[in-house]
Amino acid sequence: MTGGAMLKAIQTKILLAILAALLVIAGALAYRRHAAARAALLREQQEYEKFRQEVEQDKKRRSSAAAGEGKVWQKYIP
Repeated sequence: MTGGAMLKAIQTKILLAILAALLVIAGALAYRRHAAARAALLREQQEYEKFRQEVEQDKKRRSSAAAGEGKVWQKYIP
């Protein structure tokens, strides 16, 4: 091998190593972005579920109070 061909081979290997490193970094960033989006979605779902449960409990409280009024008035009818 001549000096020029050997230098070109080394440069090619270095270029491939740099490209591989950049690919790994890009993959890590994409995974991190995906994980953050998934965590945000999970947090949003949990907040929605908590809100929905609070609404259901509030409905039950109001419904039970209104449902009991008819029974109270029936006791006072002679």
